[in-house]
Amino acid sequence: MANDITGKQAAENSAAQGGKTTIEDAVVAKIAGIAARDVPGVHALGGGAARVVGAIRDALNSTDLAQGIGVEVGEKQVAVDVTLVAEYPVSLQELAGAVRASVYRAMQELVGLEVTEVNVTINDVHIPSEDEGDDGQEARVQ
Repeated sequence: MANDITGKQAAENSAAQGGKTTIEDAVVAKIAGIAARDVPGVHALGGGAARVVGAIRDALNSTDLAQGIGVEVGEKQVAVDVTLVAEYPVSLQELAGAVRASVYRAMQELVGLEVTEVNVTINDVHIPSEDEGDDGQEARVQ
């Protein structure tokens, strides 16, 4: 019957009472997103279009914690894809490793699934001066 459930993860409950625990993919993605955001050096999650939609959600106080996260959830295993923007200057390889470790730990400890892989894509680097706007200097070109 678990094979009939699309988009859901079903795991047998190890309790003596029996039964089944179902964890929706969206919940797994949300936990992975929280774990990735907690890593120092992660500026934002998601690609360009997702970040624009995310900025609108943030303005409405409705943050999407699963933004930039893709998951494939089976009965006992999970694979996670994380897309993020890194802070400058940070070692991108070290950041990817830290994000991978954080997501891996969250999947095992909080969700209780074996992790097959955590793929990290860094699609941009955030430079703090990009958000500061005009710093009083005249434009070099008009």
